Amino acid sequence: MAGAAHEQWSSRFGFLMAAVGFAVGLGNIWRFPYVTGENGGAAFVMVYLACAFAIGVPILMAEILIGRRGRMSPPGSMREVALAEGKSRHWQWAGGLNLSAAFMIEVVYCVVAGWVLLYLFKALVTGFAGVDASTAELQFSNALSDVPGLMLWTVLGLAITGTIVSAGVQKGIERTVRVLMPTLFGLLVCLAIYNVFAGGFEAAVDYLFTADFSKINGAMILAAIGQAFFSIGVAMAGMMTFGAYLPKDISISQSVLIIIVADTLVALVAGLVIFPAVFNYGLDPAGGAGLIFQTLPVAFAQMPGGHIVSVTFFLLLSVAAITSMVGLIEPVVSWLEERRGFARPASTVMVVGAIAVTSVVGVLSYNVWAGVTVFGFDLNTALDFVPNQIMLPLGGLLIALFVGWFVSKASAQQELAMGNEALFEVWYFLIRYLVPVAVFVILVMGVMG
Repeated sequence: MAGAAHEQWSSRFGFLMAAVGFAVGLGNIWRFPYVTGENGGAAFVMVYLACAFAIGVPILMAEILIGRRGRMSPPGSMREVALAEGKSRHWQWAGGLNLSAAFMIEVVYCVVAGWVLLYLFKALVTGFAGVDASTAELQFSNALSDVPGLMLWTVLGLAITGTIVSAGVQKGIERTVRVLMPTLFGLLVCLAIYNVFAGGFEAAVDYLFTADFSKINGAMILAAIGQAFFSIGVAMAGMMTFGAYLPKDISISQSVLIIIVADTLVALVAGLVIFPAVFNYGLDPAGGAGLIFQTLPVAFAQMPGGHIVSVTFFLLLSVAAITSMVGLIEPVVSWLEERRGFARPASTVMVVGAIAVTSVVGVLSYNVWAGVTVFGFDLNTALDFVPNQIMLPLGGLLIALFVGWFVSKASAQQELAMGNEALFEVWYFLIRYLVPVAVFVILVMGVMG
């Protein structure tokens, strides 16, 4: 196959840390625990895991399969695999859709990552000492209205990410995630242990792990399907690109299982980090983004050792933000290297520069252009809706259809090398029949909703 000039991961550990780092983002840290609590606790976790293994595992295996078989950026890998199977080169447009979604998501995501870095700075300087509910709300409102400040922190996050990506796969991404991801895991565990003694831990455990089977209904199952699809980074180009760097002797199926289990565990432990403070200080667990930037600072101001805890927490979030941004920017850089033949540093500068310029729209959507609407949506909602509710499910559907119906069974079996015929047959059934239907439902519900 073409595209052998790309670097490869030096080890499975490096690949796993990069892939888990990409999957574990800011949404995992606050959204997954909140959705779990609101949808029946342990009952939702069980349904989510069933969906993750029935939908997330098969489609993620398919995406990495395409990447490793094609050995190129997503458009190139889709084209190469299609041509090798005697199919149309126009499948490359499905890879292009994934790439476009990654770029658009990064335009929005980098602004939120900028908030995290700003709050890490605030935690370092003040530890949120003396902050009450009204002060926290005012701080966040002032941060959103400060256009130069938002741009500064957004560009700083992009600069850190660009520095990592420009150094290459092994010397940049792999070397960084080998440090950052164990750091993230360590910070999570330390904060969870702290909460055992600080108060609110039992209430958080009840919220997350008490099974309320009465909440298992159609809406809850759809929420679990959607969470399983979005939380592991499917159709965002990152996993396919990381797969292109994966050596042939590393098992795709085993790696995917580890990625999904690690992603789920991080999200659940994050709940044991966030919600004890929420319940201990009588705060609202349904705060969404405000939970991180408005609610928790109030808790940090009241708790013993709050300065250290706040710094640790926002450092944790910063790691999650940066590793996810690496996974969104790397595919675009990889494509630009292939398409135009630019050196990696030059490609990185161009991609990061384009995202920084475009992110101005995202920054202004929170203040100067807050009243602007696009087809009835406010600008911020529109920027989030198009890639997340349309492009990602459509891209995931095309990946499932391509591998399930246009890649030969023999080729898939050879690439996956699962060593167990029965397990392969289960995967093949799921990717041909169940996954396309489930992802189509996600697409329809996203558009209708």
